[in-house]
Amino acid sequence: MTKHISKLLAVAGLAVLALLIVALLPLFAEAEEIVPQSRTEMELSFAPLVKQTSPSVVNVYTQKRVTSRVSPMEQFFSGGVAPRERVQNSLGSGVIVGADGVIVTNNHVVEGAESFRVVLSDRREYPAELVLADERTDLAVLKIDTNGAKLPTLPYADTRASQVGDLVLAIGNPFGIGQTVTSGILSATARTDVGISDYAFFLQTDAAVNPGNSGGALINTKGELVGVNTAIFSRSGGSNGIGFAIPAEMVKRVVNAAINEGSFVRPWLGLAGQAVSYDMAKAQGLDRPIGVMVTEVYDDGPADRAGLRRGDLVTDIDGREVFDEKGLKFLAAIKSPGETTELTLLRGGKQMTKKVKLAPPPGATEADVVLLDGQNVFSGARVVELSPRLAEENGLDPFQKGSGIYVHSVLRRSVARGYFRPGDIIRSVNGVQTKSVKDLKALLKPDTHTWNIELERNGHMIQGTVTL
Repeated sequence: MTKHISKLLAVAGLAVLALLIVALLPLFAEAEEIVPQSRTEMELSFAPLVKQTSPSVVNVYTQKRVTSRVSPMEQFFSGGVAPRERVQNSLGSGVIVGADGVIVTNNHVVEGAESFRVVLSDRREYPAELVLADERTDLAVLKIDTNGAKLPTLPYADTRASQVGDLVLAIGNPFGIGQTVTSGILSATARTDVGISDYAFFLQTDAAVNPGNSGGALINTKGELVGVNTAIFSRSGGSNGIGFAIPAEMVKRVVNAAINEGSFVRPWLGLAGQAVSYDMAKAQGLDRPIGVMVTEVYDDGPADRAGLRRGDLVTDIDGREVFDEKGLKFLAAIKSPGETTELTLLRGGKQMTKKVKLAPPPGATEADVVLLDGQNVFSGARVVELSPRLAEENGLDPFQKGSGIYVHSVLRRSVARGYFRPGDIIRSVNGVQTKSVKDLKALLKPDTHTWNIELERNGHMIQGTVTL
């Protein structure tokens, strides 16, 4: 009898132990990250990760000629010396994304430069060719000739999986002191109100980023490129723990466009929108502000053809939440024209989805710019017809009302230089609306010496009469 009781107690004990283990399993599952418990754990290092990834980060050196102004006093005492010309050097960082020598960096690193030089981590140097520079995304693509040698590259991370709190490393050349690695975390994602770019959707990090880090790599613990470091928030010029990086998905899109297409054409949704306030969200029956309220739909544009309307509330694009128009534009721009994106929206309190086939904005581009000449007030002005595509290329409002001629640039020492500025929109001449460059040219008759001009400058209408 005693023997049977012992067996029953043993079985009961095992059952209790099994129940206890089952009860504690969730706690073990949640404890994936623990505080170091030993000296060995405390001595864990990023060194193997840095050794693997740092050869893919390079230094980018640029040169351009600048002319120094000579003061009136210097001209007087030197007998009218000509302005001095000197070579200005600058530096930044870059990331090798193609084993055949394709390197991505920031546009502001190479902007205005005439020659480029890339120095690898092992001190090999190569002259570089600028393949593409895009001011709107602040990205540029360089190419070096390695004579067939394969270079180490960084793979692109899927930043949709990136979360606030993820460990990251920033690799670059701050202040030109040499390759430097700093560590931190992702402190925010989808930053759109940074004021750097109208295609802003930045990753924010507290890893130290300083001047010279621009164009360098922000990597995760898998050794993948999370983003390209591009800016810092600082009043002193040094790192204050708030740095911004362009997400890898936009980097990949620009690099692919540069290598395969030769230019970067942003796809267009054909809609304008505004962020949702608390009161707007409440009116829509939402418990919090989310999404973008559609305020304009371009006739026969992608959104119009997909059936979107003014007043629709777009909450997601391809399953990713949006909170303002910049985020919406960014997530559309990481796709190519011709691809389809799916918008989730609320209309009259009902949720629905619309598939939008992306397309380039319509109309004239910078390739259609025309130089005006002759004996007239417009001589020396380079102009083009105002269009949604031109507006997108120059950061203008593609939905602005009225037609006109956009002044792209003005030649120095020209007649037009005294009257027009780049960015002016010529609305009418001598009472005739200027809808096309052809219309404007027809008004430039040799026997005309007086022009009554109506133009828009910085959002203000200006009207005046010029006589030559």
